Amino acid sequence: MASSYELYRYTPSLAAAVLFIILFILITAYHAYQMARSRAWYFTCFILGGIFQIMGYVARALAHSNTQSVSIYAIQAVLILLAPPLYAATIYMTLGRLIAYLEAEKLSIISIRWLTKIFVMGDVLSFLLQGAGGGLMSSGTASGMTTGENVIMGGLAVQLIFFSIFVIVATLFHYRIHQNPTQISISTSIVRSGWRNANWETTMVGLYIASILILIRSVFRMIEYAGGNDGHIMSHEAFSYIFDAMLMFFAMVVMSVFHPSKVLGSAGKEQNVGSSESVQLRRIYSNPA
Repeated sequence: MASSYELYRYTPSLAAAVLFIILFILITAYHAYQMARSRAWYFTCFILGGIFQIMGYVARALAHSNTQSVSIYAIQAVLILLAPPLYAATIYMTLGRLIAYLEAEKLSIISIRWLTKIFVMGDVLSFLLQGAGGGLMSSGTASGMTTGENVIMGGLAVQLIFFSIFVIVATLFHYRIHQNPTQISISTSIVRSGWRNANWETTMVGLYIASILILIRSVFRMIEYAGGNDGHIMSHEAFSYIFDAMLMFFAMVVMSVFHPSKVLGSAGKEQNVGSSESVQLRRIYSNPA
């Protein structure tokens, strides 16, 4: 490998990796419990994202004493990169279910029939591009690493574009339903959930916060890869933990606190909405090749 390209320009922190392994195990396990209890199977992709995080940081912990291993580098980089698209898939499906639950299809600027499909197609494209980029990086050559990073940047750009449009669509829907509320949006009772009340608007708040955290993370990764292998961000590990690991952990916490099943599951009417899409998504993300 050319001397100008280095896998790490620091020694990966074992303590930081172990800390986030523990944090992601805890929050992923709790999400699995929430999903099983509420039968919210559309959260499968979200939990798979948590598993990717755990495996990614396990590989990063191993990298502490294996800084020259290309395979370990590629595994940790790819798994950590691919977790957010899995979160995004669940967020997309949740909005579609919420719109159907509120019987507010006419208030969405994109038909509910196409809303989830369009955004998930963009998400899958982003997922595949980032996965392909990771595959190129595993070649171990300087040219392969550079090409892989460029492909990953393309995948991140796709994710950023689709996710930004999604936030706009969600915000416009929220505005429209306030202007023209449906009967169910008015009559839906507030559900007591632990220490707080929950209704369809708290679910929207959770989607907004998680979406913003993922957007910030995606912008950070774009800047990181644009700066090159010898850039300031690539040379300082702390940035990746602050703007990726921490933000994605908080995104999982937010989606747990504002878990949509606390509202949607209480009525049970969203359970079959897009169920076939959920099955297709699990197949795609489980077999990205």
